[in-house]
Amino acid sequence: MEKESAVLLLFTGGTISMSEDPATGALRPIDFDRLQEYMPELKQTGVRIKSIPFLPLIDSSDVHPPVWERMAEIIQENYDEFDGFVILHGTDTMAYTASAMSFMLENLSKPVIFTGAQLPIGMMRSDAKENLLTAIEIASAQENGQPIVPEVCIFFEDTLFRGNRTTKKNAEHFSAFNSYNYPPLAKAGVHIKYFRSYIHYPAANTSLRVRTKIDQNIAILKLFPGISEHTVNSILNIPGLKAVVLESFGAGNAPRRTWFYNALKAATDRGILIVNKTQCSTGSVEMGRYETSLNLVNAGVMSAYDCTTEAIVTKLMHLLGEFDSADDIKHRLSVSLCGEMTVA
Repeated sequence: MEKESAVLLLFTGGTISMSEDPATGALRPIDFDRLQEYMPELKQTGVRIKSIPFLPLIDSSDVHPPVWERMAEIIQENYDEFDGFVILHGTDTMAYTASAMSFMLENLSKPVIFTGAQLPIGMMRSDAKENLLTAIEIASAQENGQPIVPEVCIFFEDTLFRGNRTTKKNAEHFSAFNSYNYPPLAKAGVHIKYFRSYIHYPAANTSLRVRTKIDQNIAILKLFPGISEHTVNSILNIPGLKAVVLESFGAGNAPRRTWFYNALKAATDRGILIVNKTQCSTGSVEMGRYETSLNLVNAGVMSAYDCTTEAIVTKLMHLLGEFDSADDIKHRLSVSLCGEMTVA
């Protein structure tokens, strides 16, 4: 007799956790018991589901590092009891949370699937049911006794993405997310088709290690034509600043003005990490390909390759929190830790 699959459902908040009050039309949060009333199909999955709610539920705009830490600790505490984990989360910052979890859960060997909805679960045309039921099926899916997708993912509409490769692309459509620089891990139709060659599998004989230390002393500097010296220097001289994500043009290009180079060089000389991330959704930073990026190389700026903004922001927070050595941090920035980037 096969062992019953078990999935832990973390109920954090977001649109998927809301229903419409029939009297007022206002949206209000629901608990797991109420969710089961809307979704009797949950009892037909053949999966033992346990729910842990975050009380109060959290709008994704209010999600911040202590919430990530709590999620990681709940997974750690329940790791041996469950085959997989599903996290209900608001869509606005889901890609940030999924990215953060991918770094916090080192040597992960079980599925952690984030999902949510564009319409509340109680509404007639809600996408919540399909998203949640499929996420549970993926989280519990095994082959030869091993999880099929042992990594942090986002499932939305009909596609499973690697969490740290994903960005919210649309505030209105059911297809709300995309992974521009990495293929989907699965597609859900009549059957769920897994693309195993793209799935990351942990090294043998490793065990889960949860790293929750975070350093939030980072900033994003987004370039635009006409950006002023005052603006750049204001950001680079923020008290306590440790790292900057430089959102550059095209393949990693930036203005060649002397003051701009001097500002970046002065910052890196002070020990501030500056990482070059293209503003384009698709493609990678290629440092030195054009003359307009040579100054960045000479100023000590590092490449984020094809990382999403969500992944490089959370990777920096993670590395600065967990490691003291600048050389150690720079090395880890230059390699893919859990499939977050393709190093040229």
